[in-house]
Amino acid sequence: MISVEEALNTLFALVNPLEVEIVPLREAAGRVLAHPVTAQRDQPPFPASSMDGYAISDSDYVTGRTLQVIGEATAGTRFEGTVDQGQAVRIFTGAPVPEGATWVVVQEDVDATKDQITIRETSESNPYIRPAGTDFKTGKTLEAPQILTPQLIALLASMNISKVSVTRHPDVALISTGTELVMPGESPGPDQIIASNTFGLKAMLEAIGARVRVLPIAHDTIPALTTAIKLAKGSDLIITIGGASVGDHDLVGDVAETLGMERAFYKVAMRPGKPLMAGKLGNAAMIGLPGNPVSAMVCGVVFVQPVIRAMLGLGKTPLPHAKARIAQDLPENGPRAHYMRARIEDGQVTAFERQDSALLTVLAQANALLLRPPHDPALQTGAEVAFVPL
Repeated sequence: MISVEEALNTLFALVNPLEVEIVPLREAAGRVLAHPVTAQRDQPPFPASSMDGYAISDSDYVTGRTLQVIGEATAGTRFEGTVDQGQAVRIFTGAPVPEGATWVVVQEDVDATKDQITIRETSESNPYIRPAGTDFKTGKTLEAPQILTPQLIALLASMNISKVSVTRHPDVALISTGTELVMPGESPGPDQIIASNTFGLKAMLEAIGARVRVLPIAHDTIPALTTAIKLAKGSDLIITIGGASVGDHDLVGDVAETLGMERAFYKVAMRPGKPLMAGKLGNAAMIGLPGNPVSAMVCGVVFVQPVIRAMLGLGKTPLPHAKARIAQDLPENGPRAHYMRARIEDGQVTAFERQDSALLTVLAQANALLLRPPHDPALQTGAEVAFVPL
């Protein structure tokens, strides 16, 4: 067996960032920006009013002063003249501030007629003018790589960027194996179960940018497994679920090797998830996950998510750990790293009492994996531990 760290580093060696493609900005949300982007204009591109009111000279901002209204400026239509002393221009939020105006008096602070205003309140210290380039100036750079959030999409749009370079979606083939499995909605026999891992992993990986193909369930026979693995041709990553252990019916590794897979490792010193396998099959990385539902999902978090992120160009690093204090005593850990299903509440982490790798109800309630290193000594309530957020 190898350590979790060794396994993850070996997996990273099997993959590289994928090719770059150019997509319209409207289709870029959630994608990984591959190249830096530079703003094409200032924002705002002109001094703009931040309030509805009247644009005046700051020397006219005097209680009781009456000014002549000489025009109007709206968002998208500027006043073309110049504001001199004794004059005002009706202005609305976002409109360009006219030449000569250095102050916007808000409409609530004036008495207005059609052609004149009288300033009755001068308590404001804010001129309510946004200078050109207040937000950013031409040449501002958005660095890469990073995930394009809705906030960044809005920023790119304001930079006048219509297309961006992003990393291609990884193509992932997902194969559940086992004669005992049927798809949700089918009628299982008395000795069969539902293939749950497939759908949990698909959701997990698509949420971080992968394109996942769910292939037909492969029975525990050499012909069925051979066909399933051949159907995965063209994928960047092949993930099998089940059949990676050492039982008489656990054939995935052997079949994959007959098809040309170069095995990188088998078995990791962790629980749940010990019977993890990895290798390279043609141009595709291959990961064989355990069949137990929780084991497969935990390995998806610990190994597959970082691999997908590496393929997207986000770096070859483990998922970040956080720290919290435990809300209960924990016994000494054994020789394998233990990823305990746990819940973070009010800044404390509580491990669930039941840690069986078949209990999806416990995983569904968990929002963290509490990490116990190999041979971690017994811990008392209040001790600080690492966890991976879910």
